[in-house]
Amino acid sequence: MPLELPSLPYATDALAPVISAHSLRMHHEGVHADYLKRLNALLERGDNASPSLEQVMSTGRGEAQACACQAWNHTFFWQCLTPWYHPPGQALETALTARWGSLEGFQEAFMASAMAHFMGGWTWLVYTPQGRLDIHNAVDAGSPLLKGLTPLLAVDMWEHAWYVDFGNDRRKYLQKLWKIINWPFVEQCLEDAMATAQGRRNLLHV
Repeated sequence: MPLELPSLPYATDALAPVISAHSLRMHHEGVHADYLKRLNALLERGDNASPSLEQVMSTGRGEAQACACQAWNHTFFWQCLTPWYHPPGQALETALTARWGSLEGFQEAFMASAMAHFMGGWTWLVYTPQGRLDIHNAVDAGSPLLKGLTPLLAVDMWEHAWYVDFGNDRRKYLQKLWKIINWPFVEQCLEDAMATAQGRRNLLHV
């Protein structure tokens, strides 16, 4: 079966005025869908007709791997956004504060890292194998999964993500994006990552 475009977890106009319905529709039904269309065409030529995105990301090469990473990254990115804003929970804010001094300190560091991109790519909040939070830039179709990092928050820094609504002002895109970040999702990803890491540590001591 071909890989299908996942539905958005909200209506296309739900993130306005930060992300307009036109921009979101173009991004989801155009850019995201095109990566899957290209990937399905490539997979039809191979032996394995129905791998998961994660399988192609880990074993694929060239265009197939890039399309799989971009499709996976976008699916994750949509979950990082929400029209139903809730501030970070206590556990997440404590973790961010321990690493960057405050929630605002994290946001400033994240934006500085994202603004350092001089080409298409992604900026991520990740959980490292060493058990710490970090900010990771991935150029082009890169994914933290390929680096052994656990993604907690993704921000698309490709031009198609911000140009329609913000023109050349990438900083304004980043500043406005904090109003629609899905902090409960980020916190759940952190809890899952910490639980997985604890499980691995327990196995090492069996």
